[in-house]
Amino acid sequence: MRISVPGIPQAVLDAKPIFSVKSVKEATERLSEFLGFGNVTVLTGAGVSVDSGIRAYRGDDGRYMNPNYKPIFWHELVDSSEKGHAFRLRSYLGYPPVRDARPNTTHFALAALQHTSHISRIITQNVDGLHHKALRETAALHWNSARMQENILELHGTLHHVHCNRGHVVDRNTFQDRLSAANPKWYQYAEELERIGMQPRTNPDGDVAVEQLGISYNDFVVPNCPECLLEDHQNSVLKPEVVFFGESIPKVVKDRSYADRQIMWEQRTHMVFSDIETSKPVISYFSWVPLSLRTRPSGQWIPRCTPVTVFDIDAPRLLKHALELKKPVILLNVGPSRADGLPGIVKLDIPSGAIMRDVARNVIGSRETEDPIVAEMLQSGVINPTSADEDDGSPRAAG
Repeated sequence: MRISVPGIPQAVLDAKPIFSVKSVKEATERLSEFLGFGNVTVLTGAGVSVDSGIRAYRGDDGRYMNPNYKPIFWHELVDSSEKGHAFRLRSYLGYPPVRDARPNTTHFALAALQHTSHISRIITQNVDGLHHKALRETAALHWNSARMQENILELHGTLHHVHCNRGHVVDRNTFQDRLSAANPKWYQYAEELERIGMQPRTNPDGDVAVEQLGISYNDFVVPNCPECLLEDHQNSVLKPEVVFFGESIPKVVKDRSYADRQIMWEQRTHMVFSDIETSKPVISYFSWVPLSLRTRPSGQWIPRCTPVTVFDIDAPRLLKHALELKKPVILLNVGPSRADGLPGIVKLDIPSGAIMRDVARNVIGSRETEDPIVAEMLQSGVINPTSADEDDGSPRAAG
């Protein structure tokens, strides 16, 4: 099987947006006005979680920060290949930092705008669950699991669940405990790394760079799926509930994304793409940061978005669909993206963390002082980005 890993063409990297805003003050004013109309759909990607300490794949120049980056492919996981086995160990070591990551100011600002109904839905490529965590930490009584599932679409799945190739699903913490029990040596190793603060760098997909440490994967044991054993079937092929390179997006997710497009057609929806980290494939999965798409009486702007998604549900198509529907689109993204140069796009070349809290306060207004939930949201959020040179040169081999 030959699957190419898409990148951003040099011509796109060299392209200049037709209209780009680099002033924090102007970007805040423009996005506040844009979101103020309400009924906004926000698309988010890896850049949104950078301030939570989860590293993005690309830097401000649109190129991979680690030139040795090599993803794991779906067929390598399901075929019980050596590379797939190595990934399971790396994923075991890489999950705790994602599990413990805290929502940042952008996550909470978006949560506040959701809670006040200015944002109608969030579509995210991220698999870290931080949009959900921001709502659970501040508004759990108002946002139960069913409501979050209805209003947040995780295009590429989640790291917080694991399933076997026969469809049995287990909570990730339970799976981690099973791996720890089956691998006491690796459990002690992971505990020691955490104790001394030497945990390896974790990427947005939960993988880590450890090849430079000379680690052998041969003695790592993946226990059989208990549900499969109850059905008299031995099966140790399990993977995070994430869409990998070469894997199709589940039908239920495709159907929901198409339903959202229909809503976009029928309603005066706006769209925002913010901090889109451009594109990072997982099949054909690009990584982007939130932006918003919404309909404005003037028909101007249309926040822009970076490619995201897989196959026929990628961000470029969502963006083009929005433009075809005459929806205003604003792109909030640092560095080049595939949307640069498209007519009708206003690009805010500013990190989301630099403006989103102020934007939310401008849009929400006096409700911040009237609603304790909103007030807490707009006072919450970590700012803990990884350093620019942290482990960038380390190999990221797929096995």
